[in-house]
Amino acid sequence: MKKITILLLAVLTFSSCKNEKKETELNDEAKTKSDLNKETKDNWIVLFDGSSLDAWRGYLMDSVPSGWSIQDNTLAFTPGNGEGQDIITKEKFENFELSIDWKISEGGNSGIFWSVLEDKNAKIYESALEVQVLDNERHPDAKAGTSHQAGALYDLVSPTSNVVHPAGEWNTAVIKINHNTNEGSSTLNGTLVATFPLQGEKWDEMIANSKFKNWTNFGKIHNGYLGLQDHGNKVWFRNIKIKKL
Repeated sequence: MKKITILLLAVLTFSSCKNEKKETELNDEAKTKSDLNKETKDNWIVLFDGSSLDAWRGYLMDSVPSGWSIQDNTLAFTPGNGEGQDIITKEKFENFELSIDWKISEGGNSGIFWSVLEDKNAKIYESALEVQVLDNERHPDAKAGTSHQAGALYDLVSPTSNVVHPAGEWNTAVIKINHNTNEGSSTLNGTLVATFPLQGEKWDEMIANSKFKNWTNFGKIHNGYLGLQDHGNKVWFRNIKIKKL
């Protein structure tokens, strides 16, 4: 009888803990959606809240390519037949503050683009600026130079701090672009990791010392699309919102 009572208590305790965990997850999801709705009223535009891909389409496509889907309220990319399934917003943005959560697979690489010029004769990265999404511990890019690490303005400005969370864990990126004040910045997990100009002498010097120095349209488009990169690795995004400045 005593053993049965102990077993019954253990089952009840496990069931209670499981229900509490599920309730917490549901509360977190509800809070996220509630926060996004509140922020929309404060001039934020929700680009992805876990329920719709209506704000997105494929680069040089009218619809979202098959590699991108909604999985557990996240915008997930699953590698398929080669690269080239980058996605862009349907709307263009010039001066903005973008907030986005991302999670990369082990050894993975991806990126967050802006100032995208859609050109049938060019890849997305030939015009767009990029903040790097990367598994710093495993991907070779992290060893190629700090300007290729997570949070960097890719190949142009290195992050001042390595604050990225490990592969499989969520990170929050905030990108601010203001051509009126000639100021750009990348914040990762609450830490400002990169600041940069968007034009002028210092900008020209940065480009001249990068792989982009002979790229005709690189960084020239101020009012362009935002984009998320297919780099051939599994990656997830969530809570994507933007505020025009």
